[in-house]
Amino acid sequence: MNQLSASARPETGLYGFDVLRTAKGFRRFVDDAIEREFMDEADKASMRIYEHLQYLNTNTTLYNAILKAESEGVMLTEEARRAATTLRVDFEKGGIHLPKGWPTRVILVLLVFHLSVAKSIISSMADKLEHVNHLNLEIAQLGRKFSENVMNKPGFVDIYPASRIPKNMQRHFKSIHRIKPWGDEEQRNQMDTTKQKGLRIVTDSGTLSTALRWVSDEEVYLVGNSEPRENITVLGKLINARDELAKTMGCKSYGDFAIRPNMAASVDVVMSFLKDLSGAVRHKAGEEFKRIQDFKRTVCNEKSAKLEPWDEDYFIGMMKSAVHNLDVSVVAAYFPLSQCLKGLNVLVESLFGATFHQIPMGDGESWHPDVMKLSLHHPDEGVLTLLSEGGDDCKTQITSFHSSKIMARLNHWDVETLFHEFGHALHSLLSRTEYQHFSGTRVALDVAETPSNLFEFYAWDYRVLRKFAVDETTGDPIPEKLVKALNASRNMFPAMELQRQIFYSIMDLTLFGEQGSKPMDTISTVADLRRKHTSWKCVEGTHWHTRFTHLINYGAGYYSYLYARCFATTIWQEVCQGDPLSRSTGSALRDKFLKHGGAKDPSALLKDFVGDSIIINSGGGIIPDISSLCKEVGL
Repeated sequence: MNQLSASARPETGLYGFDVLRTAKGFRRFVDDAIEREFMDEADKASMRIYEHLQYLNTNTTLYNAILKAESEGVMLTEEARRAATTLRVDFEKGGIHLPKGWPTRVILVLLVFHLSVAKSIISSMADKLEHVNHLNLEIAQLGRKFSENVMNKPGFVDIYPASRIPKNMQRHFKSIHRIKPWGDEEQRNQMDTTKQKGLRIVTDSGTLSTALRWVSDEEVYLVGNSEPRENITVLGKLINARDELAKTMGCKSYGDFAIRPNMAASVDVVMSFLKDLSGAVRHKAGEEFKRIQDFKRTVCNEKSAKLEPWDEDYFIGMMKSAVHNLDVSVVAAYFPLSQCLKGLNVLVESLFGATFHQIPMGDGESWHPDVMKLSLHHPDEGVLTLLSEGGDDCKTQITSFHSSKIMARLNHWDVETLFHEFGHALHSLLSRTEYQHFSGTRVALDVAETPSNLFEFYAWDYRVLRKFAVDETTGDPIPEKLVKALNASRNMFPAMELQRQIFYSIMDLTLFGEQGSKPMDTISTVADLRRKHTSWKCVEGTHWHTRFTHLINYGAGYYSYLYARCFATTIWQEVCQGDPLSRSTGSALRDKFLKHGGAKDPSALLKDFVGDSIIINSGGGIIPDISSLCKEVGL
């Protein structure tokens, strides 16, 4: 029995490290150790600068200078006045404005008659600000721990045999081997050591989604949505710390504290918007869910088969392939990364009359030898700014595709992501503000994702794709018929995808909303919201939200993706769709929107750009008009 158990285990390297299967693995082992050392030191430096910024945010000299400038009216421009107000609000988020305690004369009286009370008051004057600083630091550390756990503890599932995954997709997963398990008839020959190939699926979010498109597997789903378990506790502590911070700052919840400076102004305004949108999409989303369930019953030849959460990606993929005959490898042939990067140049040249030029990197300037540095040059304005391409993450100046894979082909969803991130980049590249504080993406959270969502539309438009998407072998441009099929595939289940985003937003606001007398059970809370706002059930034992890092970066702000999608859809339909690559479209985008960054009031910016109807005043805050989004989704 022990022999059978041992033979079924997958092979590994020395000391249990997979990389040490061969002698050459030692070099990689050392390189990985050095890389981790760099990451650890960078992480420590990040926390150190955060602590220093917290210190600066309590500098009363700077704060009082801003108050004086505001009161004396010395700022002569609207942007200058807005800069002073924004800086003051930023200071006050750190608690610098909190009441300093009782008047000195009252305290002196208390010192005579009630020494202990006076000492307590004097202590509380300093303690309140110190407490806010401590909470902000604790929140940052908990957020870092949450993200570290997501990255370092993704979990994994071993799939045998490897043939369960289509051959052309096996390259996405790690190959593993084991001694083939004996069947009943094989017990006679226990010396059989035939190896069986399998695949190890590391269940991080991206890999999990890819795997579930090709195999409907309960175990893969369960493991992928049950890690990291440590984040259940981390999230609970984060919720408590943020709630305590909000209450110290005079707000009833962290959600209200976070949303107060935004266009929405309050949790109530956002929640009302989300619930109305949830109601509007529910019927169509239910119809889409039933179509998938009926398809499963047909494929499985089971009239009463129920649709399980691990079925979603698998059967949706099957349905799209069956209806539109889309082959991933055929689509990817038109999107080599080198051509996709040329596509970005097509955008800036067509829209803004500018071009990218590659310039040499200085010694030690880049973090990877394949990183490229580009200058954005305009014939009349000269060099506008610099852009680096390469790296693992991007929000403004860096794309999210590692340029060491310059010969790689992208699937179309990756192209959409590239254009999304380039939208962020353009926001920074083309902004022209008097104050750095307003440059590019430094805008109200409600509108921060608008340029990125807008440029996603460009990734689906044939008039744009035909300019750069070519077969690298034949040189033929992507066929219009194929682009139509891609769009038709995307539009098969739009209501369910919108419903998912609504659910994420409501979950985020609920977790960081008003807290009860007992600690929140986040697992049951999220499960209840999922059942209420989607057609999918929640699988017992899973807690996928403990790897949802938007709870850290966008705490009580995930709704902004839906706000931005509404704004971007309206801009696309009203401004760009007619002629997406024309210079007049580009001029409107740049002069009326991108160049202003956060220097103008966002509601005024949007109305000046598109018209008054793009936003609606509601309950003391602002919500987006949803008519363009409803048109896109087919509601």
